[in-house]
Amino acid sequence: MADGTASRRKFLKVSATASCALGAAALGSRRAGGAHVLPLRAPPARVPSPNDKIHLALIGAGLQGQHDTNVALQVSGTELVAASDCYDGRMARCKERWGKHLMTARHYEEILARADVDAVIVATSDHWHQKVALDAMNAGKDVYVEKPMVQHADQGWALIDAAKKTGRILQVGSQRVSSIVYAKARELIESGAIGELNLVEAYIDRNSALGAWQYSIPPDASPETIDWARYLGRAPKRPFEAMRLFRFRNYRDYGTGVAGDLFVHLFSGIHYILASNGPTRILATGGLRFWKDGRDVPDVMLAFCDYPKSETHPSFNLALRVDFAAGAGERSQFRFVGSEGVLTLEGREVRVAKMPRSKAPGYTIETFPEAVQEAFLEKYYERYPEEKPSVRQEHMAMRQQPEDVWVAPPGYDANYHHFANFFDAVRTRKTVVEDATFGLRAAGPAVLSNVSYFEERPVSWDADRMVEVTGEKTKPTSAQA
Repeated sequence: MADGTASRRKFLKVSATASCALGAAALGSRRAGGAHVLPLRAPPARVPSPNDKIHLALIGAGLQGQHDTNVALQVSGTELVAASDCYDGRMARCKERWGKHLMTARHYEEILARADVDAVIVATSDHWHQKVALDAMNAGKDVYVEKPMVQHADQGWALIDAAKKTGRILQVGSQRVSSIVYAKARELIESGAIGELNLVEAYIDRNSALGAWQYSIPPDASPETIDWARYLGRAPKRPFEAMRLFRFRNYRDYGTGVAGDLFVHLFSGIHYILASNGPTRILATGGLRFWKDGRDVPDVMLAFCDYPKSETHPSFNLALRVDFAAGAGERSQFRFVGSEGVLTLEGREVRVAKMPRSKAPGYTIETFPEAVQEAFLEKYYERYPEEKPSVRQEHMAMRQQPEDVWVAPPGYDANYHHFANFFDAVRTRKTVVEDATFGLRAAGPAVLSNVSYFEERPVSWDADRMVEVTGEKTKPTSAQA
């Protein structure tokens, strides 16, 4: 392994390029337990003139929508002009947060009809994502749509087609693809830091009521303050029940459960880091173990996926896990296991632990007579002298090295850079990484994990054509070329 100075120089050179492309402050490099953190600075972003200000509208003003808007408005040259939601209280809250001048409407079409709206954030419940995004693009608006991009895999091609036809920017809201932490992991794997990849493990564990989507329900929620028919949309008709709006992730009619909320983040990160189109087969299992509150989705879910050989990687396997009664708080981690080491990504850190491989095959001679054992070892050590106990002990001590660790600066926020990338594309018309195609390649296998779980069968997915494979046929889409 190179000395620390050389390693840090290499990191500075590689990461400076990535940080400039991302428009972000870069990671620092240190040894585990070491003393140095070397932050990198990207050139400052261009400050648009007042005439270049992007007028933004929010459609779906719940927890994620208001959080997204708050982050988006930190990017220079943006202004919120309108908001829409089925619950009157959320629109009132938007006016409290961002000004009484805001135009608000229960029906988002009124907002899309405004000529002064340049782009929209779509943060509705999952069952509205596709329709609102389609309507927005057809109305000439650029779209930042929350993940998962679609509730069902066969909805994705309509968004790909619409983005091409209208020329609008569509970016999906999985911020990990704009993170310098994930960019560093990608660089390391592409440089061969862990050798040949063979296994990826990723998980998100939570152990809290809010982590399990037990969101607060406002005391004034009623058919008078909520447009219930509007909220249901294409979902099955049913009497008013506030919990189904404010805790929509718990129900298959409106959300996508663990798979669409959290698996999609894991798929997005893995596909970005590995430049992968996705798996060919998904098998999911799990159950409702703890949060038996009337929800119809599991709170423990695991998925096992087969990834094919590609230009950059051999075939490998992926194991995903989400558990809503595990540990304390929330924790998420990725482990990329290769032939020469393991790369771990957790929070703001990327760690690489090398696993040098010996050329010696080892031996199992304990059942042989002692004389035969001695003869075997004599020849074995002649061929592999480094395996002699005295030599091996010294050699292992000399090559023992701590992990290489790269750390993002304190306070680093990938959400901000994800929105900065979106608004840059809105101004320049450049493509974004997480466009509709990337979005479907992440959302497709995520929501198909639900199909596998509920139908108790493995699901085949054509990651290149982005369609579910059923026998010798594929499910029809609007375009598959």
